[in-house]
Amino acid sequence: MSPVHPLDEAATARAVIDGNGTLIHWSEGARRLLGYPSEEVEGRPAADLLASSDTVPLPGAGDDRRSGVLGLRHRDGRVLSVWLLAHRLEKGGDWLVLTPLEGREPRTPEDPLVRALLAQAPCAMAVYDERLRLYGLNDAMSEVIGLPEDRIRGLRVSEIGARQTGERLEREMAEVLASGRGRDVETYARAGGENRAHHWLARIAPLTDTHGRVIGVCVAAHDFTEQYRARERLQLVNEASVRIGTTLDVTLTAQELADVCVPALADFVSVDLLDPPENGGEYRVGPPTAPVTLRRAAHRSVNAGDPEAVVRPGDAAVYPASSPQADSLIADRPLVAPNGTGTLEEWLSWDGPRGRHVREYGVHATMSVPVRARGRTLGVVVLSRFRRPDPFTADDVLLAEEVTARAAVCIDNARRFSRERQTALALQRSLLPQTLPRTAALEAASRYLPAARAGVGGDWFDVIPLSGMRVAMVVGDVIGSGVQASATMGRLRTAVRTLADIDLAPDELLTHLDDLVVRLSAEAGAEGTAAEVGATCVYAVYDPVSRRCTLAGAGHPPPLVLPPDGPPRQVDMPPGPALGVGGLPFESVELDLPEGTVLALYTDGLLESRERDVDTGLRLFCRALEESSRHLEEAAHAILRALLPAGGAPDDVALLLARTQGLAASDVATWDIPADPALVAPIRKQVSGQLEVWGLTAATFTAELVVSELVTNAIRYGEPPIRLRLIHGSETLICEVSDSSPTAPHLRRAKTFDEGGRGLLLVAQLTQRWGSRHTPEGKTIWAELTLLDEE
Repeated sequence: MSPVHPLDEAATARAVIDGNGTLIHWSEGARRLLGYPSEEVEGRPAADLLASSDTVPLPGAGDDRRSGVLGLRHRDGRVLSVWLLAHRLEKGGDWLVLTPLEGREPRTPEDPLVRALLAQAPCAMAVYDERLRLYGLNDAMSEVIGLPEDRIRGLRVSEIGARQTGERLEREMAEVLASGRGRDVETYARAGGENRAHHWLARIAPLTDTHGRVIGVCVAAHDFTEQYRARERLQLVNEASVRIGTTLDVTLTAQELADVCVPALADFVSVDLLDPPENGGEYRVGPPTAPVTLRRAAHRSVNAGDPEAVVRPGDAAVYPASSPQADSLIADRPLVAPNGTGTLEEWLSWDGPRGRHVREYGVHATMSVPVRARGRTLGVVVLSRFRRPDPFTADDVLLAEEVTARAAVCIDNARRFSRERQTALALQRSLLPQTLPRTAALEAASRYLPAARAGVGGDWFDVIPLSGMRVAMVVGDVIGSGVQASATMGRLRTAVRTLADIDLAPDELLTHLDDLVVRLSAEAGAEGTAAEVGATCVYAVYDPVSRRCTLAGAGHPPPLVLPPDGPPRQVDMPPGPALGVGGLPFESVELDLPEGTVLALYTDGLLESRERDVDTGLRLFCRALEESSRHLEEAAHAILRALLPAGGAPDDVALLLARTQGLAASDVATWDIPADPALVAPIRKQVSGQLEVWGLTAATFTAELVVSELVTNAIRYGEPPIRLRLIHGSETLICEVSDSSPTAPHLRRAKTFDEGGRGLLLVAQLTQRWGSRHTPEGKTIWAELTLLDEE
């Protein structure tokens, strides 16, 4: 039934014939035409109604509609010559055969609808009466429909053309008929006798009589295919500029190119790229030579799962000279098949699986477009059509070139970024400590993760053994990213190690480091570098003897402390200015850290996130640290898992966890030394006795010589009070002599007849290492003796 006039079925004779030629539906209009009731004809062959051996004019394999005049036999024996219109209802299924019974009489020019048609229709148009049946049309509309007016007059839109499109137009016409207000409808359909569909703008307007009463509707059809395609092309180019290049990842950028082109330009798109040259070189300027090895970067299909793909992403394939990919790259221009010189199957005959895919999925057109950027060939894009019936046009080629050119620049940018990222990452990892030193003061674990999508930054961490069993910990973050940031990080890490070796206090070390960053920034400005050099840093020194930790920060997030018997908390310390500001003071803070305390140093990339604020991140950090602090390696993994997104960190992350360990009081011996050279011998005897208690008698001779030289120098050149301290470690014996004089000793080469000047040289020869450090009370001279050879 009609969706508009369900009681008007008798005005059209309608019959439905299945694929075997059997009548399965017979309408009241058909009974009016031939006199047969439905129960007499339904189920019988349609050929029984023919007056001769003619066949029913059903559409052919490639047709959706056919029409013609046939002789039909009336129930009373008469033969009627009837014009029939046949539609295919569904692919491979039933057919609808119909003819109008009313409205065939010719209209005079005086007819009001004809006058309205002639007066108001500016183009190809048709007039429909109050029942939405065709009342008249002009020659232009008859040409668009592909049928003469006298054959289809009296039919509805849904009975003349494609059913789905016709029913939609009929609903719109009914709205115009009821409301009296016109409307525009865009539709996609084929004109009569054409294989290619057009885009139409149907302007539906009400027709009124002299009294203003709506007596019908006028449908004017405008073919705006070219305007539609131009708008579509412009929209695709605009969409490409927005959707392609959202990341600096080659694979994702190639996938974005394929996604943009499907289904707007093709039904299947593959993007294959040349492998980058070895050792980070550039691609060649000219076209490659066959055979060409390409690696699949991305593909996309209108079908789920991309079943048309022969090569999977990441796999490489070799393409000979006869392939679309190689031919296009060698010619350095887009190539379309089929063309005037050959067919698509001939072009793809080099590859059996591809040939089978062409036949299996019905691929009828393909286009290969080189991916070129900055004069260099990066790869090729292949576009195929199998669902869309139309071939590639010259405009499609221009559009594909435009979209591919935009994508090529993004792919090249991503490639260059990836190359620089790999270089910076390799430099970064080579400059970071490969393993953390084992010390008696700390158990440590660390993590470094580069940013997932951004450039590699300048985050770093380090653990530095100091004299007196002390250990320095540092975490820093250089401003910026890339190779320059990694190089700056390496310079700062080296500077921190150098300054730590001379045992500077944390605040003094940051002051010297700030001076270095200021000089680096000045050098960068003189060389024309766009960004100034800057960094943040936190530096901590832990003493396992006193179990105290001294910290100072330079614009860096404060560390977290997890005591063995309490919840974690953030260290309350002066933040200090960032490195590179220059001239501003740094302050340090001291903490008592019981044995077993966990100290967590980190960079801001660990807490910063678009999905949460810093306070929320800090709470997650504390919870993860508290729940997994038993094993530091597991704790580091748990912290990263709790704070970082699944796709990776948006910024570089450095994390350093350290659990403090203390030295037992029995492993430390201290003596106050009077400023009397005659007491050096008793001191040596006390040292010998202490070493015997520790079970280090094998080291007694060397230790006595070292202690004797250091104490004698302190008595002779230093100022009281003088103190001697021995520290027994698992691998070293440390001898320290402190006095209140700030003057530090130094090695010198004694001449042949000099009576002194050989003491420190002797100490340097007998010990693993030695040095001096300044203290608030003066200075300390220290020397380390290895115990491994003594056991």
